[in-house]
Amino acid sequence: MTHELAISFLMQQAVENPGVISLAAGLVAPETLPVEEVRAAVDAITSSATRGRGALQYGTTPGYYKLRELILNHFCSLEGITREQAGIDIDNLMLTTGSQQLLSLVCEVLFDPGDICLISGPTYFVFAGNLDGVGARTVTIPVDDGGMRIDALEQALELLDQQGELSRVKLIYNVSYYDNPAGTCLATDRRRQLVELAQRYSRDHRILILEDAAYRELRYDGEAFPSIWSFDESRGWVIYTQTFSKTFSPGVRVGFGVVPRDLLAPLSERKGNEDFGSSNFAQHLVAEVLSSGAYESHLQKVRENYRAKRDAMVEAAHAHFADIDGVTWREPHGGLYVWMTLPANIPTGFSSPMFRTAVEKGVMYVPGEICYPTGMTNRPRTEMRLSYGVQSPEGIEKGMQILAEAVKARASDQE
Repeated sequence: MTHELAISFLMQQAVENPGVISLAAGLVAPETLPVEEVRAAVDAITSSATRGRGALQYGTTPGYYKLRELILNHFCSLEGITREQAGIDIDNLMLTTGSQQLLSLVCEVLFDPGDICLISGPTYFVFAGNLDGVGARTVTIPVDDGGMRIDALEQALELLDQQGELSRVKLIYNVSYYDNPAGTCLATDRRRQLVELAQRYSRDHRILILEDAAYRELRYDGEAFPSIWSFDESRGWVIYTQTFSKTFSPGVRVGFGVVPRDLLAPLSERKGNEDFGSSNFAQHLVAEVLSSGAYESHLQKVRENYRAKRDAMVEAAHAHFADIDGVTWREPHGGLYVWMTLPANIPTGFSSPMFRTAVEKGVMYVPGEICYPTGMTNRPRTEMRLSYGVQSPEGIEKGMQILAEAVKARASDQE
């Protein structure tokens, strides 16, 4: 099943089984959606006819200048540096329709059919679909609790060099914070090593790094990691992307990229051909909530909400799965996902008895196998992505209990 069909299938299951508890949906919690903040921002924007008309007019391909100014300040605050120390300016920032648009644009601009992208396994399956769409090949790098294994990445680059294919390697992709799907963060020392490897193997052309930081601001505890971008002192190797979809509102669909200067023109040209600029009104709205302080206060509420749900899922995992032999899971310090592995004899795919049993018992999950590239051989078949974003803590507890019952039912059938 392709990544696109997998998403459609999950949506279809949700519609056809409305009573099922979904631990599959990667949506944001509906109770966190900022209705009052948006109402106040819209009132502020439309209180003046001149300002309102400016927001309702066409924008520009790079995006609303004031918002780029605010985002540059916000980004520098996340980095713990001044604008002078950043080594970038407004012209390095591009506003996009969520971060997903930049992921797509990068694929369209960088890859010719047969070119190579190195990605984590598992990885964000929608990006894997972007790669398929441009005919790129993927090389999957295994992960552990510290994220992408740099030793395995170096081995893969060295092998590609020996095979005469290093010239086809265009990009290394990494979801650097609480990743979708596995909830891991790339360890700090690996971030530096990743940049060093990309630079070392950029012998006759540049191998870029795409840092997807969609979940960066959803940290609930644990280490505050520096960005991969921060280790690129030249500001020429890392494309950084982030979004307000998870921290503010996915309906607003505003993301941004911090882009090496020489890539701005080709990315902007491609973007202009596609959309003539992302929603100008949405960008004015985000500028208003950033400048008024409403964004930061809302973000605190979002973190509190998800922290409670994360705790509920982890506690439920200990309560209901700890006594099942062969079941393991990762406990994230942020983001929206828990990654669980079942015994080797219980596959979790859409066509598996496990998936059917889970749905029949009243719960859905994302099979882990779709989080690997479609062309990958020997994909792991016994993993699950569990999301705590949409459900209440009570719904999470109930869903995890039901899912554990489904696992036990399949395990007993194997005896």
